[in-house]
Amino acid sequence: MRKVHILYVEDELNLGTIVSETLEQKGFAVTLVKDGAQVLPAIAKQVPELIVLDVMLPNVDGFTIGKKIKELYPQLPIIFLTAKTQTKDVVEGFQSGGTDYMRKPFSVEELIARIHNQLALQALPVSSEGVIKMGSFNYYPKKLLLQQGEQQWQLSSREAEILDVFSRYINTTIDRKQLLLEVWGDDSFFHSRNLDVYIRKLREYFQADAHIHIITLKGKGYQFVIDTP
Repeated sequence: MRKVHILYVEDELNLGTIVSETLEQKGFAVTLVKDGAQVLPAIAKQVPELIVLDVMLPNVDGFTIGKKIKELYPQLPIIFLTAKTQTKDVVEGFQSGGTDYMRKPFSVEELIARIHNQLALQALPVSSEGVIKMGSFNYYPKKLLLQQGEQQWQLSSREAEILDVFSRYINTTIDRKQLLLEVWGDDSFFHSRNLDVYIRKLREYFQADAHIHIITLKGKGYQFVIDTP
């Protein structure tokens, strides 16, 4: 059975070795690169299914590399790892092509969960019209439309943006602050209250399918869960 290939870019030798060995023990094939300038040549040699990319790298930083990767390989998921914690850094990460963002220090168990989530999203059934299957629902991101059988809901732009984020974090945890940053660009109290309203609306839509749940994790964030019937 072919193993999923991960390109892991990390210049801290001890951390890179520990994480690489753990991922390999979990059944992944891992290529470890320690220099930003080596990333694109490594991808050209063998395109991975996913990249775990540190931001602070010698020669070329991760954000610059991420932008170039998205130009050349737009469907390739990138999980950024960084000690940077300011809001502007998180926003820059997603603007630089990241599909997920983890702050250092991190647990390898959570990284593995996020890797599985990103790989699962790559396998989501998306038609030529851009429809995403979510249980018994069809979600049309470009039309801001949610459909179940003959029933349809026209989503607001904010509802659609939140659902877009949830679709990238199916069956795993999305941090509340991260969700606010991705949708509004800041985590102010005003936007936090608005988020609560939109979450309630999305729950109302999905209550027609007992296999779909939006779970609130107190003090942490949310899980958008789709059970297998």
